[in-house]
Amino acid sequence: MKKILLDTNAYTKYLSGDEGILNMLGRADIIYMSIFVLGELYAGFKSVKKEAWNKDLLDKFLKKPTVEILNATSETSEIFGDVKHSLKISGNSIPINDVWIASHAIETGSILITYDKHFSNVPGLRT
Repeated sequence: MKKILLDTNAYTKYLSGDEGILNMLGRADIIYMSIFVLGELYAGFKSVKKEAWNKDLLDKFLKKPTVEILNATSETSEIFGDVKHSLKISGNSIPINDVWIASHAIETGSILITYDKHFSNVPGLRT
C-alpha cells in the first residue's frame, strides 16, 4: 500500500497541474493531509482574493475517497518530541509546523511529498 502525505507546497503544485504531483496522487492508495498543512493552507487563503474558491477546491479534494485528514494524537506528540530533539542535537532546525508535518508522516509510515529541502534533516522521514 502506497501512502503519501502532501506538504503545503505540494498541494499548491497539485492545483497548478504539476505532472509529478498528479502522477504521485494517481499511484497512491492513501493521501494524507495533516491538520497542520490544512492550517497553513487556510492561512494562505486569507491573503488572496479567491479565498472562498480556494476553500471550495480544498473541500472537494478532502472529500475524495483516498484522502484522509490527520489530527494530532498523543503518538504524534511523542514523535514530535523525538524529531525536535534530534534536530536540536544535530543543529538543524526547521519551522515548527514542519516538525509536526514530519511527525505525521513518520507516524503513518507515509512518504512526505514536499519541495522543501530542509525535511532531509529529519531522521527517519521518507521524502
